[in-house]
Amino acid sequence: MSSPKPRILHDYRDLFWSLIPLVLICVVLAGVASQCSFTTHGPTQGRIPEFDLRSALRDDARTLPFPIRQPSLPDTWKPNSGTRDTVTGTGGGAVSTVGFITPQGSYMQLTQSNASVDALANHIENTRTPSGTQRIDDHVWTVFHVQGSEPAWITDLGPVRLLVKGAGDQSAYTTLATAAAAAPPVQP
Repeated sequence: MSSPKPRILHDYRDLFWSLIPLVLICVVLAGVASQCSFTTHGPTQGRIPEFDLRSALRDDARTLPFPIRQPSLPDTWKPNSGTRDTVTGTGGGAVSTVGFITPQGSYMQLTQSNASVDALANHIENTRTPSGTQRIDDHVWTVFHVQGSEPAWITDLGPVRLLVKGAGDQSAYTTLATAAAAAPPVQP
């Protein structure tokens, strides 16, 4: 039988061979705990939450002091969320926001408010500086953009301001802006 090597003769190869069983044990434990995958597939889209857009907007129309619109979007746009908020300070007001998942899997939101354009832009984008405009049908949308975030398009329809924002492309912005501006107010 051979006697163990004196400690002074150990080198990096001995360390390497000692670590291999430990790494294998960690990989097996992570696999058993479902914390890692050995497939080459990328991430998959989860289930889009169910959201009753019609009921939410009808409720907002009953309780908020400005006309609420329900955009008529293609069936491939899936409503997935809704919130209410308040813009405080000068020019502030109530806010209703609903979110959609586009056919491309991007999130887009429609915000409706009786806050002023500047107060709404500052609330959503933390900026008061417009960076351009978009004309869609008879409406001019002011574009607010902060470096590193999605642009926000805002139009003033008299008693209500509409804001469109999200991770979609130009087509998604145009689709949502067109549908929102053309929608008649919801009857409570």
